[in-house]
Amino acid sequence: MTLAHIADNPPSEGWDLHCHTVFSDGRQTPADMVREACALGLHGVAITDHDTTAGWNDAATAATEYGLHLVRGTEVTADADGVSVHMLAYQYDPHNREISGLFAKLRRARLERTKRMVELISKDYPITWDDVLAQIREGDETTVGRPHIADALVAAGAYPDRSAAFNGAVGSRSPYYIPTPSPDAVDVVRAVKQAGGVSVIAHAGDPSRNAVLLSDDQIGQLIDAGLDGLEVWHRGNPPQQRRRLLDIASRHHLLVTGGSDWHGQGGKPNRLGENLTDDETVRSIVERGAIPLI
Repeated sequence: MTLAHIADNPPSEGWDLHCHTVFSDGRQTPADMVREACALGLHGVAITDHDTTAGWNDAATAATEYGLHLVRGTEVTADADGVSVHMLAYQYDPHNREISGLFAKLRRARLERTKRMVELISKDYPITWDDVLAQIREGDETTVGRPHIADALVAAGAYPDRSAAFNGAVGSRSPYYIPTPSPDAVDVVRAVKQAGGVSVIAHAGDPSRNAVLLSDDQIGQLIDAGLDGLEVWHRGNPPQQRRRLLDIASRHHLLVTGGSDWHGQGGKPNRLGENLTDDETVRSIVERGAIPLI
């Protein structure tokens, strides 16, 4: 198994391994993602919508058309002793019963949680569940969540944009907030491994997401379960956290990845390709995964 070299600084060229499309909370299609990545001169891109593989085929078709390599993945929200953990699962077998069942269960839970939040918000804001459904681009294949509530609030004139809505009614500090039902992070790592995939903790050092960050010991428990890597190059990880994560990766021979967490125009300010993963690390991911690179 290839062990990628761990660099002290983010790569200046390579792959964006953290992108969302209209099949979850992104604002643009998989084809848009591939076209923009190609225009930027990226070596490749990964689709990582929440709890779904629904956009994989569209992304693969576009990647073939534009001649750009594609890593296929999914982002999963998990829990580690009360700390929210976002796991990026790459190159796993989408037909694996355990992981496909896990994602189906999570999408149902997200849908119910979103409905409950809308019930609360609608008491004080002029939106209904139908207004939220109107924001969904891909019907039943879309993983529904808070961003769609935010878009409904923007459409109703309650906020100027999605970011403002997240700083208000749909934010995690809002009185309307309901946590996402999440599986144990160790179970997610094991499920990804069982499906032949590669697991990476996304933005593990981002203090804006968790008042308490994952500790070294908690990350160690995930490593013991089969964790493959850490997303170090992400705008949410401040310099001191990047250094901590790089040290953990070096000591445990983990992969170090980078990604923008792109959501498309109007989704987040994150720019496609603003943080990247080097070619050697992507080769290691593909080598470990169960499916071929597109």
